[in-house]
Amino acid sequence: MFTDSVELTVSSGKGGQGCVAFRREKFVLNGGPNGGDGGKGGDIYFVCDNNTHTLSKFQKRMHIKADKGRPGEGSRMSGKSGAKKVIIVPPGTQIIDMETGEVLFDMLKDGQEEKFIEGGKGGLGNYHFRSPTNQRPTYAQPGEKGITREIKLDLKLIADIGLVGFPNVGKSTLISTVSNATPEIANYEFTTLTPKLGQVNIGDYESFVMADIPGIIGGAHEGKGLGIQFLRHIERTKILLYMIDLASYRDLKEQIEVLKNEIASFSDKLADSNYAIALTRVDIVPLEEINELVNSFLELLGVEQSKTNEFDFDDEMPFFVQNSADVSLGYDNKLPYLIAPISSATHKNIEALKYSLFNLVQQGRE
Repeated sequence: MFTDSVELTVSSGKGGQGCVAFRREKFVLNGGPNGGDGGKGGDIYFVCDNNTHTLSKFQKRMHIKADKGRPGEGSRMSGKSGAKKVIIVPPGTQIIDMETGEVLFDMLKDGQEEKFIEGGKGGLGNYHFRSPTNQRPTYAQPGEKGITREIKLDLKLIADIGLVGFPNVGKSTLISTVSNATPEIANYEFTTLTPKLGQVNIGDYESFVMADIPGIIGGAHEGKGLGIQFLRHIERTKILLYMIDLASYRDLKEQIEVLKNEIASFSDKLADSNYAIALTRVDIVPLEEINELVNSFLELLGVEQSKTNEFDFDDEMPFFVQNSADVSLGYDNKLPYLIAPISSATHKNIEALKYSLFNLVQQGRE
């Protein structure tokens, strides 16, 4: 089961009790105090691991505790320190303080390790309390208590490209076509119930990561549908790919406007992201209708085609905006990087879209 938000109680280990003991050996006169110190309590660590993809192993409100330190022993032997507790989380996990709402750690890179809570110190044995006036101390310190914190783990997937669209517009089909992701695909809305990540390979040495989230409907930012629950998974993406369905009963203007409004209502930062547009399912729409739909859509966006006024099925290049993504004119004061009519089922324009998106990803990385 995919889980992307959990609340936890975590406690570091209590320090061990110091020991009260006295030296008692044959032929040793007046053996003094020799009680050892208690062991230190275990620390709490967070570690980021690429092999972990969900927070489902954490039960709601579970309490995670580090080991206690062992008590000290005679002959000034210190107790064993408690083992540290390592909490393994997937990349993109934020550790948030439940009381203040502060983001304590943002776990982004594989192998990243952060110490969260220090374990309690072990108590001193009675050896430390000897003095000329107290040669037989019968007191040893108790160990310090561990620290308990209430935290929340929020998982936000890390991807280069985030797919945004209404339900059943072909997002899952696209990500399964261009990447190693294997989402469920079916001809009904809300087939995708959880976010999916896929790695898109470009040749032998280059790649980028694409994220598919459940479909968004109007009013998603108010809690309608499933999209609002998972929109945070594209918060970290710098590039959005809007999936607009040419064969939908919703017209193209309604689709793009509703999607952009929902994104803007959810996050101002996302609304200002670079974006591209894929016009899906060209394989089931007549060519004349495609040309009419695309031309009117480009006119709506204030975009000119970089090549021709007609969509040629023998031409694998998508519609490019003449200016790149840094222009400040056009629809919603920002033009899309490209507009590409595609079909994932017949692979029409898929390779061109893949390489064009990679070029945009590279610009962002640089």
